[in-house]
Amino acid sequence: MAQESGQQHPISIYFWIWGLLFVLSFFSYMVDYLDFQGALRRSLILLFMFLKAGFIVGIFMHMAWERLALKVAILVPPVALMVLILLMTYEADYTFLTRIDFFGEVAPAPIHQ
Repeated sequence: MAQESGQQHPISIYFWIWGLLFVLSFFSYMVDYLDFQGALRRSLILLFMFLKAGFIVGIFMHMAWERLALKVAILVPPVALMVLILLMTYEADYTFLTRIDFFGEVAPAPIHQ
């Protein structure tokens, strides 16, 4: 009989993570149901989103059992993009405030009815 190569993970791991994803989704929906507002709402939604994405990538996409080189090759580019987007938002704010400083505050055009 030919021997199969590869790893075999117990199916219970997948069921536990599947249940945990349902629990995290429930908490995410409760943020809306309980009508949280402001920074708390955004923070909780992002926290639950990142936790769910991490479990999906780690367990269901088998990233938890990969070599470090593959993890770095897959995870570093999105992190670098997020850092660059953050830097662009700060530069956009700086540019906007500099234009207001130089040109002055411009009143919006009146709406004719």
